[in-house]
Amino acid sequence: CRMANVLRTYGIGKGDRVALYMPMIPAAAYAMLACARIGAIHSVVFAGFSAEALRERILDSSCKAVITADEGRRGKKRISLKSLVDEAIAGCDCVEHVFMYRHTHDEVTFNAPRDVDLGEAMLQESPICEPEVMESEDPLFILYTSGSTGKPKGLQHSSAGYILYTMLTHKYVFDYQENDIYACVADIGWITGHSYVVYGPLANGA
Repeated sequence: CRMANVLRTYGIGKGDRVALYMPMIPAAAYAMLACARIGAIHSVVFAGFSAEALRERILDSSCKAVITADEGRRGKKRISLKSLVDEAIAGCDCVEHVFMYRHTHDEVTFNAPRDVDLGEAMLQESPICEPEVMESEDPLFILYTSGSTGKPKGLQHSSAGYILYTMLTHKYVFDYQENDIYACVADIGWITGHSYVVYGPLANGA
């Protein structure tokens, strides 16, 4: 709710597109849910992709903002996600703000007022955020194909049908029972991560 309120404070609302370029940390799921709560359409880009791949997806869906972290880790390797975002959005006139979550707390380039320290901004916000009322066919998110066989294609998923599907498959295909401890270790940059890290399990109260 605090993160959703930050987005609203900076003028993001229903129908706006927001790119997420995050490491696999809890804040990545919070960012997806914050967008969903205010009716913004999230476009998660796998944090292993290049700045060029990120730029291509930002431009294709005219993203108004990017949510990222200072750095990510893959094994022992540190990846400067914020630097890659800076490179990606050079020339992207659609991007108004970059919201940066401090994960490793290393020094990174910070360009206020475009760049917003997400943690600091969240401290100023209420823990209550009234959710946007959505129609069943309103878009929930856009997710791009990998682009390995050509130009990446953005697939749009709607609010009600998609969540119902992930609830049912999580419950019946994975046979989720009350009080089970369930884990999915997919990356949220892929549809499996969207469906079975975030939306399906949470919708079932898992």
